[in-house]
Amino acid sequence: MSLTDQLYAAAEPLWANQLQHPFVKGLGDGTLDEERFKRWVLQDYRYLEEFARVFAWAAAKADRLESMCWYAGVLDLTLNTEMELHRQYAVRFNLTPADLEAEPMWPTTRAYTDFLVRTAADGDMLDLLAALLPCAWGYVYLARKLAEAGPPPDQRYSDWITQYASEEFAQALDWLRIEMDRLAIGISEDKRQRLLEIFLTSTRYEWLFWQMCWKGESWEG
Repeated sequence: MSLTDQLYAAAEPLWANQLQHPFVKGLGDGTLDEERFKRWVLQDYRYLEEFARVFAWAAAKADRLESMCWYAGVLDLTLNTEMELHRQYAVRFNLTPADLEAEPMWPTTRAYTDFLVRTAADGDMLDLLAALLPCAWGYVYLARKLAEAGPPPDQRYSDWITQYASEEFAQALDWLRIEMDRLAIGISEDKRQRLLEIFLTSTRYEWLFWQMCWKGESWEG
């Protein structure tokens, strides 16, 4: 079994569980409360700023020019495609780009992004990939499952599903999987277990992110 096949087998039940989260279900059927989706727009925008730093670390740590170029391209995709979608959403809530950037990170956003950036900075390339893959993989998984039921009536939620179910995002995911399996050739069983632990930690943070956007969160408890 390849490393990424092993990671998928471990994470798939957690992703299937995310499909049952009321936030995700509301995206799929168009019933998600607007205020809850606004929370996601604001917090995910701040998340993506830090997520982009992980790709910057990846470009710096890449072992070959081809990989360096690809990570730089995904850095651009994150900053200028994915974040632009958030800016478009923001207009629908009468929010400006300055409002997005001024939004304070809630505790879960801070904890998750600190974990990602620290792992990228302190770990090797496999550690970095194990930390970032659950976000990319989980969103493609969820969006494609939601797309099977047809587009929701709310265009904002339909746009969300369309973007993350797109071939562009799926191809990026496939490249990351191939890259991770390439780098994982010959690693020890202890290293595999360490990577599985990192991967599942990020996957669990993804669940907490949905929960944060559903319930709301503050530093006051």
